[in-house]
Amino acid sequence: MIFIQYVINGLIIGGAYALIGIGLTLILGIMKVVNFAHGEMYMLGAYFLFTFFSKLGIPFLLSMLLAILAVMAIGFVFEKGILKPLRRRSIDTVMLSMIGLSMFMQNIAMLIWSPVPESINSPLTMTTVTLGGLYFLPQRILVICFAILLVLLTHLLLKKTKIGKAMRATFQDLEAASLMGIKIDRIYSFTFMLGAGLAAASGALLGPIFNVHPYIGNLANLKAFVIVIIGGLGSFAGAVTAGLLLGVFESLGAAYVSSGYQDAVGFILLILILIKRPTGLFGKVGQMR
Repeated sequence: MIFIQYVINGLIIGGAYALIGIGLTLILGIMKVVNFAHGEMYMLGAYFLFTFFSKLGIPFLLSMLLAILAVMAIGFVFEKGILKPLRRRSIDTVMLSMIGLSMFMQNIAMLIWSPVPESINSPLTMTTVTLGGLYFLPQRILVICFAILLVLLTHLLLKKTKIGKAMRATFQDLEAASLMGIKIDRIYSFTFMLGAGLAAASGALLGPIFNVHPYIGNLANLKAFVIVIIGGLGSFAGAVTAGLLLGVFESLGAAYVSSGYQDAVGFILLILILIKRPTGLFGKVGQMR
């Protein structure tokens, strides 16, 4: 029963990991941008929730929505102001620019919110809910429910909407998509906004569980890249599966090995999977699934 409890705890955190992984795999797969500032979108999501909810007293769910929308707006500005002018530059130039953007955002966060870690008090009761001998905190139930909802909505957007189909076409063949009348600039802007919003959602969901500080994006960034590589570039299902696997393995590693090695578990999992599956679990060239 204790083992099952650890697995479920991992799946809950893994749901939030999946969101940040989906966001990065969309940006990397469609835009071909190695976004080293992706973790900072996660950080801003948590900080905006802290500002709207803890400082301004706006209702929690509305604060989460505002945090996501604020980060999406920032993502739009960054895409238009930084990535668009660099679109025809070398990948090295873009990578260095994104590293610089990451450092810039961390320092701005320190100036605005200070380097002192902050905590977001959940509006939900801290009384555990018991179900079949398993124990759940209401905040963690909220995390997995919202993660599932956002994953489903993103899936439907990619599969059923016109812009989602245009995104998948752009991923498969950029030139053909352009010749068919798809506005590539708009797709890139929307993709970066969506990826930033998903990362912000992950940060807002996990903000009340972990402390918030300007450098939380560093670890989130590493985990996002691990998820993308394990799942396979361009695979939506792969990002979801890898996020859940990472959460479960981290939970089991912290429980049965040591909490000090919890963050190393993801890299061990990455190595083991790449030995057998160099393209990741669902990786396949030229497809977004």
